[in-house]
Amino acid sequence: MFIEPVTIVGKYAQLEPLSEAHLSDLQAAANDGELWNLWYTSVPHPDKMAENIAFRLGQREKEIMMPFVVRRLSDGGIVGCTSFANIVSEHRRVEIGYTWYARTAQRTPLNTEVKFMMLTHAFEDKQCIAVEFMTHWMNHQSRAAIERLGAKLDGVLRNHRIGLNGELRDTCAYSIISSEWPSVKAHLQYLLARS
Repeated sequence: MFIEPVTIVGKYAQLEPLSEAHLSDLQAAANDGELWNLWYTSVPHPDKMAENIAFRLGQREKEIMMPFVVRRLSDGGIVGCTSFANIVSEHRRVEIGYTWYARTAQRTPLNTEVKFMMLTHAFEDKQCIAVEFMTHWMNHQSRAAIERLGAKLDGVLRNHRIGLNGELRDTCAYSIISSEWPSVKAHLQYLLARS
């Protein structure tokens, strides 16, 4: 397995491999802000959380996704999910995606640190040549967060997906490549030191 189920601990957050035991915690996290009501995201309704966990674990069995829960260290609560997705081991490429956070965890240093930990694991432990990020064209908050990390816009994939309500999604594709990692790392360390 190219990306294995590891636990990664930072100052603000801990990444833990997703399991079915996280169901009630993830339902509570999604309820914090009723995140499923944002039409341009794919945060599952609490009633659909078990189905979403099963999907992610099924993708892990196929070795194309490594899903994690995000635990906030200040109170020990589970505040969301993230994943290494679209794993292409032979080309050492991954996407960081399928990410969502409870409203109380948004706009905090937690997301920056989670991305820093995942990028460090990808580039330094797994020697990835590129890490990708994908988001909905209309998700301006997500696009700003990805750009703040130091990722560059590769392009917009028009009519890339059909959304849950049937709308056609244009997807913004971003990436950080291995040669950019040292400067991106320094930037993220600076942001975290300020917070």
